[in-house]
Amino acid sequence: MRERLIVGLDVADVDAARAMAGRLGDAVSFYKIGHGLVFSGGLELARELIEGGKHVFLDVKLLDIDNTVANGVAAIGKLGVSMVTIHAYPKAMRAAVAAAKGSGVTLLGVTVLTSMDAADMAEAGYANDPAALVKRRAEQARDAGMGGIVCSAAEAETVRAIVGRDMAVVTPGIRPAGAAAGDQKRVASPADALRAGASHLVVARPIIAADDPKRAAEAILAEMAGA
Repeated sequence: MRERLIVGLDVADVDAARAMAGRLGDAVSFYKIGHGLVFSGGLELARELIEGGKHVFLDVKLLDIDNTVANGVAAIGKLGVSMVTIHAYPKAMRAAVAAAKGSGVTLLGVTVLTSMDAADMAEAGYANDPAALVKRRAEQARDAGMGGIVCSAAEAETVRAIVGRDMAVVTPGIRPAGAAAGDQKRVASPADALRAGASHLVVARPIIAADDPKRAAEAILAEMAGA
């Protein structure tokens, strides 16, 4: 169960991330490193975590012309990370899949950010609502040969039906009972997300902002086990 909980190291800098990983100890085996850390030494931190026996999810949400995406994925594949995100545009995903062959990294297609709702999507120029676009992107990711999908728990059941049993379904926006939603607009509890078909849960603030992060992580793991 521990490898299904991914703790987002959404902290100020690499030193704070190292300290947080130290506080969490053996309670956590999987960490997410996003843009804030990537641009401040996070890739070296990823290597350290991997050498220490941890799994790393590199959340960089790649999107560019095919060749640039392919070059990025090829380089990332050499780091030894377990997962990396690609915005789920068909051409970008196909380029990423070709570049990742033999590396062992699981490519995750990002469908619709959990901080966005229908009004946000309309403002950005999308005609579809979040659920419709998530469904379309999931179909395209499956057809491209991606390893998994990132979506909110609200869409996890639909996505699981589309991608089948073998692809990962990674759900951010996880909030245990009583936790504040923050800037997330499509959230769910750990148990509800797993029941909906999620394979991995990404949790950041409810753990890293807790007075006792390790105890908070263990409580979430217990809720996951009960689901």
